[in-house]
Amino acid sequence: MTPIKTTPPKRHHEARLAREKLHLEGEVPDGVLRAEIDASWRRSLSHGVHFNGKHELALESSASLDVLLASNRLLIDAALPAIDYLAERQGKEGLIILANSDATILAVEGRADRLKGSGLQDITLGACWSEAARGTNALGTALVEARPTMIDCGEHYLDRLTDFSCTSVPIHCPQGGMLGVLDLTREGPLGRAHDSTALLAMAVSQIESRVFNASYPDEIVLAFHSRRQYLESPWQGLLAVSLGGQILAVSAQACQLLNAERSALVGRRCEEFLGVDGLQLLSRLHQGGVGSLQTAKGEFFYKTLRAPQRSIGISSPPRSTAKTVKPQPDLESLAGSNVRYARALRMARQGLANELPVLLLGETGTGKEVIARALHMAGTRCDKPFIAVNCAAIPEGLIESELFGYREGAFTGSRRGGMIGRLQQAHGGTLFLDEIGDMPLALQARLLRVLQDRKVAPLGAGEEQDIDVALICATHRDLKRLVEEKHFREDLFYRVNGISVMLPALREREDFSALVGRLLARLDAPTVVLHDDLSRLLGGYHWPGNIRQLEMVLRTALAMREPGETVLTLDHLPDSMLDDLTATERPQAGSIRENELELIRQSLDTHQGNVSAAADALGISRATLYRKLKQLRS
Repeated sequence: MTPIKTTPPKRHHEARLAREKLHLEGEVPDGVLRAEIDASWRRSLSHGVHFNGKHELALESSASLDVLLASNRLLIDAALPAIDYLAERQGKEGLIILANSDATILAVEGRADRLKGSGLQDITLGACWSEAARGTNALGTALVEARPTMIDCGEHYLDRLTDFSCTSVPIHCPQGGMLGVLDLTREGPLGRAHDSTALLAMAVSQIESRVFNASYPDEIVLAFHSRRQYLESPWQGLLAVSLGGQILAVSAQACQLLNAERSALVGRRCEEFLGVDGLQLLSRLHQGGVGSLQTAKGEFFYKTLRAPQRSIGISSPPRSTAKTVKPQPDLESLAGSNVRYARALRMARQGLANELPVLLLGETGTGKEVIARALHMAGTRCDKPFIAVNCAAIPEGLIESELFGYREGAFTGSRRGGMIGRLQQAHGGTLFLDEIGDMPLALQARLLRVLQDRKVAPLGAGEEQDIDVALICATHRDLKRLVEEKHFREDLFYRVNGISVMLPALREREDFSALVGRLLARLDAPTVVLHDDLSRLLGGYHWPGNIRQLEMVLRTALAMREPGETVLTLDHLPDSMLDDLTATERPQAGSIRENELELIRQSLDTHQGNVSAAADALGISRATLYRKLKQLRS
């Protein structure tokens, strides 16, 4: 940040002279204001902002405000602890303000009553304080300058702000972009402004760390610096690393510490810069506390912000390209070689694009949410929210408030500030109602009205708010039978049953091997393959739990590998899982041993004692067949 060489009284005098010139001639005088303030005043003038501008209100409706807060929930949740801390330290002197990357206010704490009495009624939720709208102010100017900014008394562009000073520090996302800004606004001159800047910078550092954590919940996140005392300071670097050892995201400070551009870091192996691979790094991080690493750049001290338990994919080679989030499967690939299924998915995508609801039908575990997310990502709303609600997982007494939200004080126990419902959170995007067949009958009527009118009223609120959502529903139940039995409303059934897609059970799929490959890739093990014995065993099983059960089997086998192993065998599965997989049918309780022995005997008789052929027919390996015979005859 550019040092301020003039004393505050002289700076105030210069600002007053510049303002008089602006009033009289409509121009910014040359060489009077500080360089950054001069540039900002000239931008304000070019934007057409009038120096005598009056108060401007915030968003016009509570619905718009709710959408604004919902779309910035990650930033708000990360910032609230820091805002509370600053309010305790600075709230008696002024306001602590959080704004998003458009300079729209998301939170305000502190002496709002006092400052509003001074004429700042428009420092409120939903008000935009961009430089283009309000002229020079620390919130908007810090976002334009992309650096900490201090505005002293008289240096604001608007006349009505001349008695106030403010300090703002930008907040960056893990990818380096501008996420928002944190501001301290007070009456009177800046005074010990550098103390405020340092305090805000510390708070922003904590906010950015929380955003890092929230953005990579299943990955390694750490803070580091070449000097131990700078950990937990604004100058620490932040690094996100996949469990396979690939760098996913770095902060600006991390780039400086590693002396490399972000583009040269993201996607590279962490050992190139930290001197250890993903497995070694994770092992060190689980030891806790502050550690150190000897790297080509020298010694770095680090502190763990997030270290997941050892995962199935940690010894796998990394992907060739960087991903900030886990890749979503392509809609076309999900159908595999099933032509009819692929056609149904194409029709669902086209129907969703034309505002038709989609209903996904299939057994539990067939991947209905995966399909729903893929449909969302394949449409025009892919950059908008995807909100999933499992109607069977939420207690009946809570599902109404979960879906529709509520205002503060709507009922005993409601939390302060109320809650935005899932329907409003999905505004502009896609709402996925999983297991809609389990929705309480009384709630179905209210949902039907919302889907018909495209309006929703939170509990305790009188006014209705418009919503725009694409709708995908799913169930494993027979909705037509539920309609006949009066457990599901017929009018709601026809409202959600626009394009119906039947998801095939895993035992019916002909692309089993390709599906296994896709699951392994999704589990960060794209180079891992199945041994022939294991492949035959899995291919011959009837999979009552469908894809979810198959994924758990693969996760278990991957977790049992030794470092460097790339072939999964029967030895990677526990006996209990092998016992389940070697049963070709579900026998009745109490006759498991007899049925297994009889099946083995029949297969051996059919193949004239040829163990390999009998094992193939049973879908098990020779080793498993011998083990079963030994167990059953003991």
